[in-house]
Amino acid sequence: MSISARVLGSIADVDAATWDRLANPDHARFNPFVSHAFLWALEKSGSATAATGWAARHVVLERDSEVLAAAPCYLKSHSMGEYVFDHGWADAFKRAGGRYYPKLQVSVPFTPVTAPKLLAPTAELRAALAAALLEQCRVQRASSVHVTFALEDDAAALSGTSWLERNDIQFHWFNAGYKSFDDFLAALSSSKRKNIRKERAALRDTGIEFEALTGDALLPGHWDAFWEFYMDTGSRKWGQPYLTRAFFEMIHATLRRHVLLVMARRKGRLIAGALNFIGGDTLYGRNWGCTENLPFLHFGTCYYQAIDFAIARGLRVIEAGAQGEHKLARGYVPVKTRSFHHLAHPGLARAVADYLVQEREAIAEGQQELAAHAPFRHVERE
Repeated sequence: MSISARVLGSIADVDAATWDRLANPDHARFNPFVSHAFLWALEKSGSATAATGWAARHVVLERDSEVLAAAPCYLKSHSMGEYVFDHGWADAFKRAGGRYYPKLQVSVPFTPVTAPKLLAPTAELRAALAAALLEQCRVQRASSVHVTFALEDDAAALSGTSWLERNDIQFHWFNAGYKSFDDFLAALSSSKRKNIRKERAALRDTGIEFEALTGDALLPGHWDAFWEFYMDTGSRKWGQPYLTRAFFEMIHATLRRHVLLVMARRKGRLIAGALNFIGGDTLYGRNWGCTENLPFLHFGTCYYQAIDFAIARGLRVIEAGAQGEHKLARGYVPVKTRSFHHLAHPGLARAVADYLVQEREAIAEGQQELAAHAPFRHVERE
């Protein structure tokens, strides 16, 4: 029988084992963010729903009722929580008399992490998914389709005349077979090594003690404290934090063995925390917050503790999220990210295509300049 596409109004409409087989066929490269449990937690908790501007429109390809491929897709009524910013496109289109929303967003809500988005075992099925997304753009009367933070396999299916490529820069840490944090420091230039040691010593002198918690070591009290940190930081950054308290409860119930929660304690009281997720070979930094603003607390909780954990676990990479050139001095290097965009209106597509040519050139130049200032003594990375 021929392959057909179907749109799901919830991730719950597909069997979890079937979805996870497509999303994470290789345990060594497991990515928690495209797991059924993570996406369901976003929906069930009320974090990513139609009411918050993320109406599920997950696309699956089927043959004789067997799901062969899938894409996490949402009908968006705004451009918040995506980290590939297209507000300028929306404003320009509106001024020209167009309607930018709704649009289709193929992504993990609130998660600027490179991960598979076209969940399929073959290049042919990924190409079929890309075609199905274009058809859904027409059916849903959307202005556009956006596949953000795409892997190379996805990029191959999306590198065509209907899709425009956009690049950006994140900062990732790479494990060069380090045996300890001191081994990592030895690879840095003298000035950067001394600065990191100074920052870590300052935290110790302030009385900060860190706990790296995962799996059953995570207790309700830890999540209560982290929720306070998250609400404080999220309210200041976004006005209204994206994730609900129920989301963290669901993550604890279903994914806690893939969670690393770093907690900072001072004078017996928890004052800061950083939420990370553990993949097959990658540690993903996600959210952080604090109730005391102390020098270097952010660096120690988010970056240095993550490096300690990655070295101990033998993890290959740390992805520390969006933005942040300050990460460069702390051993994180610039890495290009890729997103792909289909704009249904020919005029808007032409204007954006011209803009993206210049933007990609600027990103490439910026990456080279940043890489030239990498803190390592002998190693240059691209």
